[in-house]
Amino acid sequence: MKIRKGDEVKILLGKDRDKEGKVQYVLAKEGKVFVEGANIYKRHIRKQGDREGGIIDLPKPMDISNVALICPNCRKVTRVGYKRMGNEKVRICKKCGKEIK
Repeated sequence: MKIRKGDEVKILLGKDRDKEGKVQYVLAKEGKVFVEGANIYKRHIRKQGDREGGIIDLPKPMDISNVALICPNCRKVTRVGYKRMGNEKVRICKKCGKEIK
């Protein structure tokens, strides 16, 4: 998976286009990501027991193809590449060529 939890991303498509935020968590099998402060929907819930009813904000996942990584080194929107460093595979920025932590 080229985008991981904690990465800074820019949203390319949808109602939150051009917003930036951190990835909260990734659903790898479905290819979805949750971005902090983006793709928020309203949900009306009924009172149940001791839980209060009303309107809540509900974050929804977005497809991983609708976000692009922002390189922490050059601060540009970039694609992710891979490179072998010794025995392990590391992510690199396609624009500046530096390692992405």
